[in-house]
Amino acid sequence: MAPASAPALTRSSFLSTRSYLALGDSYTIGEGVPAEGTWPFQLAAALRARGIALDDPQVIATTGWTTDELAAAIDAAVPQGPYALASLLIGVNNQYRGRPLAEYRQQFEQLLQRAIALAAEDPRRVLVLSIPDWGVTPYAAAHERDAAVVAREIDDFNAAARACCGDYGVAFVDITPASRARGAEPAMLVDDGLHPSAAMYRLWMEQALPVAADLLTDPPAA
Repeated sequence: MAPASAPALTRSSFLSTRSYLALGDSYTIGEGVPAEGTWPFQLAAALRARGIALDDPQVIATTGWTTDELAAAIDAAVPQGPYALASLLIGVNNQYRGRPLAEYRQQFEQLLQRAIALAAEDPRRVLVLSIPDWGVTPYAAAHERDAAVVAREIDDFNAAARACCGDYGVAFVDITPASRARGAEPAMLVDDGLHPSAAMYRLWMEQALPVAADLLTDPPAA
């Protein structure tokens, strides 16, 4: 799949560009959480509080999406870059459905290429978050899912995503340990016992914030 194209940015045009594209699944759209409670909206607000101008995100995400479904949704939405920042968090539904790791690796790379293209072909404008570990949640326990198996598979998927980000020079923020440490707490979940609450999203945002701030204050690629 060929990456989406985006016009080149000059230094002056970049400084006037404040748009943010958030790509993902339920962890980006925020199942059961108001938009302002999701981590991308919290991130944009926190960056503005630091004096970094950034619009609230344009979100292309839906609960249940796999990598190929997200790619199809990007095709349908035709997002108009270039964006000052693009974020990507995808893969939990590939793991949940038992889809192959090799397939995820290939499709994640294609999505990463598209995110880079939409961020003015600049990998330093792209932020990837790791897949959280839903195996620690009450939902997983109630459905008799083996937490150790889920954890191992999530680690494998995240290792593939991290390696791909390294190849492209894209920032990778590992929020999986936070999801494991706090993911069983009722306050960190919405009523379904599976999806994160705004409080959990705040933990992720706090990890992503200094990275995003650095990305948005560094000069863009020539």
